[in-house]
Amino acid sequence: MPDPSDALRIEVFSIFPALVDDFCSESLLGKARTNGLLDLRCHDLRDHATDKHRTVDDAPFGGGAGMVMRPEPIFASVEAADPPRPIFLMSPGGRRFDQAMARELADLDGFSLLCGRYEGVDHRVRRELIDDEISIGDVVLSGGEVAACLIIEAVTRLRDGAMGNAESPVTESFGASGLLEEPQYTRPATYRDHEVPPILLSGDHARIERYRQAQRLHRTLRDRPDLIEARGGLTADDTRLLEEFPADPYH
Repeated sequence: MPDPSDALRIEVFSIFPALVDDFCSESLLGKARTNGLLDLRCHDLRDHATDKHRTVDDAPFGGGAGMVMRPEPIFASVEAADPPRPIFLMSPGGRRFDQAMARELADLDGFSLLCGRYEGVDHRVRRELIDDEISIGDVVLSGGEVAACLIIEAVTRLRDGAMGNAESPVTESFGASGLLEEPQYTRPATYRDHEVPPILLSGDHARIERYRQAQRLHRTLRDRPDLIEARGGLTADDTRLLEEFPADPYH
């Protein structure tokens, strides 16, 4: 068993902690928790409300639509837990989460996520408690729990031992190559008159890898040419691979 001190510690603060805890109890994340690779602790902000109704929100000063999360339950919950830093607020205005950021977080011993609701959190929480903000894209959700689950999975799967095959984080999309993943095939070799590319059945592993690299290039050029530009464009070897192996059809 892994040393518990080596586990990635993630603490989540939410008014719906079960949304995160339940999601992270299944599949890869559930195994990571069972195997001591992920130490996930979900805190209910309502536990630190001060009235019998466990109220965590109130109307905004100055008027306006919606409700704002009060500062007291958030500060009290975080201070009681003494969670690992940095603490990130899930926010559409935050830094855009991507694979590079996932790798940054995977290198940490731990971090914490605050899931907002309603119209957001009292600004004093941002100013005095939060280290940074994370966005999963230009989209608005009802709360930060879904975004938190996405981040937890993306980060955990990069930790040593979390995935069954250590090569998976290297060869998949946005891995070390900076390219999208190539098409994948499994049994049967022929299905509804559609056959697996013969090269994959050839046993010539060096040529198979060249074919796969060519397909990564073809797919990335088609779907995400910006990733090719980020690599500095096509190399001479890239061009030869594209000429040697035509693109597998998609649609």
